[in-house]
Amino acid sequence: MARRPLDITVPSLTGTRAVLTGGNDGIGLRIATRLAAAGADLVLPVRNQRKGEAALATIRTTAPSASVSLHPMDLACLESVAAFGETLRGEGNPVHLLINNAGVMTPPDRQTTVDGFELQLGTNHLGHVALVAHLLPLLRAGRAHVTSQVSVAANRNSINWEDLNWERSYDGMRAYSQSKIAFGLFGLELGRRSEANGWGITSNLSHPGVAPTSLLSARPELGRAGDTWSVRAIRWLSARGILAGTPESAALPALYAATSPHAKTGRFYGPKGPGHLSGAPAEQTLYSRLRSEDEARRVWQVSEELTTAPFPVGRR
Repeated sequence: MARRPLDITVPSLTGTRAVLTGGNDGIGLRIATRLAAAGADLVLPVRNQRKGEAALATIRTTAPSASVSLHPMDLACLESVAAFGETLRGEGNPVHLLINNAGVMTPPDRQTTVDGFELQLGTNHLGHVALVAHLLPLLRAGRAHVTSQVSVAANRNSINWEDLNWERSYDGMRAYSQSKIAFGLFGLELGRRSEANGWGITSNLSHPGVAPTSLLSARPELGRAGDTWSVRAIRWLSARGILAGTPESAALPALYAATSPHAKTGRFYGPKGPGHLSGAPAEQTLYSRLRSEDEARRVWQVSEELTTAPFPVGRR
């Protein structure tokens, strides 16, 4: 029996400038297509121009008149993130919506970013921290809504404070969990600091559940020559409608968190099916690893120091 497709209503986004990371593939491409079709002025920062152009062509098959622009940016290079921020600030247009979606997952061997950070920490977390900082004047001008995509992996393991860069004993999955826990704590702290300092920004979290995407597939640039057994199992389950979702359904929590008038700051949204692995999006109980405000303040401070991100001095 064919799986009944899930969907949500995305309100009109005409007049909304939206920035989306990771919009050229997988879940991100589905999010990008829906934002563009809803009328957003969509900005896609991309590391690979060829993949970005292919994504743009795909988006235009659904939304031929969509307003979409590509800009070079590599989250694994803080200089590149700063250059993208400078470009958008130079354009001077307020940003009303930011979805921090891009990420990498479990390289089999430890890799580092251009700046020397463990790749998952540097890309999934620190690159996005720097992006928010460089876009902050535009986010404040647009009274923006920021949605940060975490993962079910943020519900296990912890932050390895004694070895943030995993230089002594690399574990790909634990490092991935760390990056998503840190990023979730940052996203919640962003909302609290905005409220304390009058930035006018709302910030919440989403997670996609489990679906077959390129995160665990063959990625030669990550040292993964073939698909992992995990992604093969997820594809099998997804095709049969068992536990795992699809890329289309996995895009819905972030879309809901970012665009629904019912989605609130400081809240957490994900699939409501068994194990929260698939299903329609709904508000969920915050993972235990994401509840400590003291831990969130520590993540914020350390992230500022590591990225030299230009956040204004304020309360918290």
